Amino acid sequence: MKNFNELDIENKLKNSIKYSNFITPTPIQSQAIPIALEGKDVLGTAQTGTGKTLAFTIPLINKLIINKNAMALIICPTRELASQVMGTISKLTLGDIRIGNALLIGGESMQKQLRQLNKRARIIVGTPGRINDHLKRKSLNLTRVNYLVLDETDRMLDMGFAPQIEIILKFIPKEHQTLLFSATLPSNILKISEKYLKKPERISVGSVSTPIDKIKQETFQITPDKKYHELINQLVERQGSILVFVKTKHGADKIVKRLKYDAHSAEAIHGNLRQSKRDRVIRGFRSGKNRILVATDVAARGLDIPLIQHVINYDLPQVPEDYIHRVGRTGRAGKEGSALTFLTNNDRGMWREIQKLINPNFKLEEIFNKKSNKKNKKYKKRGKSFKDSRNRDDSRNNKKKTKFKNKKFKKFKKFHTDNLEKQGDNPDSRKKFKFKKKFKNRKRPRNFSFKKFKKN
Repeated sequence: MKNFNELDIENKLKNSIKYSNFITPTPIQSQAIPIALEGKDVLGTAQTGTGKTLAFTIPLINKLIINKNAMALIICPTRELASQVMGTISKLTLGDIRIGNALLIGGESMQKQLRQLNKRARIIVGTPGRINDHLKRKSLNLTRVNYLVLDETDRMLDMGFAPQIEIILKFIPKEHQTLLFSATLPSNILKISEKYLKKPERISVGSVSTPIDKIKQETFQITPDKKYHELINQLVERQGSILVFVKTKHGADKIVKRLKYDAHSAEAIHGNLRQSKRDRVIRGFRSGKNRILVATDVAARGLDIPLIQHVINYDLPQVPEDYIHRVGRTGRAGKEGSALTFLTNNDRGMWREIQKLINPNFKLEEIFNKKSNKKNKKYKKRGKSFKDSRNRDDSRNNKKKTKFKNKKFKKFKKFHTDNLEKQGDNPDSRKKFKFKKKFKNRKRPRNFSFKKFKKN
């Protein structure tokens, strides 16, 4: 499929795709859309930035245009990703296509969401937590849902949303079409696909464990105390927008404070921010108002900003797979990008895990390196002992001295024991011993008492 006009979809939808400037489909779109239009379940994996969102929104909208009573539910791991998906749906449903929608995410007004649901919303996009809140309130009815999308499923499972997803799926009818999309494919996702998908079509585009080829990846070995100074150097050397990833929320706020003090336009995004502040920060970064965005792993998924030219991993992620998603924020839609990672001595273990994930031949290289290191160690040991003839002579002299001391000690010990034996045979020594013994065990008379000394 070279063009969206080749798809067997409604003309209204073709026009909206054209007006939204979606011209050439990506590999995941060209493979997934025709299968989804046939009504089959899809298990799709592709790298971040390959256009998975459009791969499920086009069949979804086409199905709702044909069937006026149908509903669709899209579950996303983060608020940012849910907002991005809703943005794509809003683009495609402008004009003649009038389908009500509701965005159910945390941090936004519940009253606003209730108003959207009351307007007969047929496309529901939300996060697992807020969707469950509406189900408990009985403000959300999912009995007419026949199109289900689980977006970035691996991320949802990493965040611990598996029990909440299972609760949501109980409210959905058994007869429905399911599309499961993920950037990686661990064993727990395969279990979910076996449980909830019916004979799914497996679609895989590119490698699920390596970043996009057009992203230039670099590493910089550094000590923790010099990290910030090197970050400033990199910001000065690089041009364009930069996304900096840190480990904690406190770390993000701290770095932004220092960057602002050093006259850099920067903002932070993390889990502690309200949704209104998050949207404002992302709008400012997207428009170019703020050149630097410091983020935790909340922004590693679902942040689709074409302007991001550089990604700097100030801290390594907690999970190896998150490295791929971080790096995937640059080089979007076939563009080039760069990713720089700061490495300290404490990061060796995690970096080894990341390399194992990215490079399948890493184990062989690691074993080879270990063998070579063992050889070098043996060579070094030999070198130390035969390095200098003087050292060898000194060690021999030291050995002689210790032997001499040991001989002296043995002679003294023998002499001392002989004297003790002689004393034992001597009758005078026995008497002294007996006298001391008697003195120790002597008995005082019963009426004995010490007289107090009286002063005259």
